[in-house]
Amino acid sequence: MSKDRIDVRKTYKLFIGGAFPRSESGYSYVVNDHKGAFVANAALASRKDARDAVVAARKAFPSWSGRTAYNRAQVLYRVAEVMEDRRPQFVQAVQQSEGLSGSKAEGVVDAAVDRLVWYAGWADKLAQVVGNANPVAGPFFNLSTPEPTGVVAVLAPQRSSLLGLVSVLAPVVVSGNTAVLVSSYERPLPAVNLAEVLATSDVPGGVINILTGSAATVAPWLASHMDVNAIDLTGAAGDTALAAELEVAAADNLKRVRRAPAAEPDWTLDPGLEPMTAFLEIKTVWHPMGV
Repeated sequence: MSKDRIDVRKTYKLFIGGAFPRSESGYSYVVNDHKGAFVANAALASRKDARDAVVAARKAFPSWSGRTAYNRAQVLYRVAEVMEDRRPQFVQAVQQSEGLSGSKAEGVVDAAVDRLVWYAGWADKLAQVVGNANPVAGPFFNLSTPEPTGVVAVLAPQRSSLLGLVSVLAPVVVSGNTAVLVSSYERPLPAVNLAEVLATSDVPGGVINILTGSAATVAPWLASHMDVNAIDLTGAAGDTALAAELEVAAADNLKRVRRAPAAEPDWTLDPGLEPMTAFLEIKTVWHPMGV
């Protein structure tokens, strides 16, 4: 057999509604590794792709939010299991994307898997911690309970292509929301690898949708979309002009906004509860006491 082979150059697709469609525009862009060498092509998401992803997320929301928190924990834990099984692939993707040594890339992958497990563990505990039985004067029960806000657009971090990605995506879906995520533009490989994991795990189609392409291009369409309930601007860290533009667009339908930080956070730190509570609605009900 000849040792001379033609390179089989892969073109990754989008992940929408549990399927892998090509970009509606037909365009793709070149993804290079940290040294500038060609790795693959990635789909360049269009406005139509963004709309299709929102439609898929909205369709999936009633069923996903209606599941028990324990079941959502099981699903997220299964994603962690499949990622663990495909660990070498993720290590390679992180190395290519972030220029880390093998051991450091392995540490990033391990941290990402552990973070998924951590969020899965919170799924059936969040209501007890965030909700409350409120003291009131009168013969009433006053109960507050968290509910998911709906479809959440998420701008993934531009630098931390896996751990940062998991850290903004997992808290959105574990609390019952559905997500449309825009991956890092220059480092999309871990995101498309994660899409392949999602397709072969227990995550229902439409719960997580992943778009590759420029956040500066795709995000304004999501921020102004009337059927998107909230947006996480973490991926716009340091880009004050883009963040301001997206906040203005999000105001049209009073979206919840998780504002862009001044710089990308240290994703190795304990994330705390804020990423989960950012996209919850606290509903309070009054009920008369029995005589």
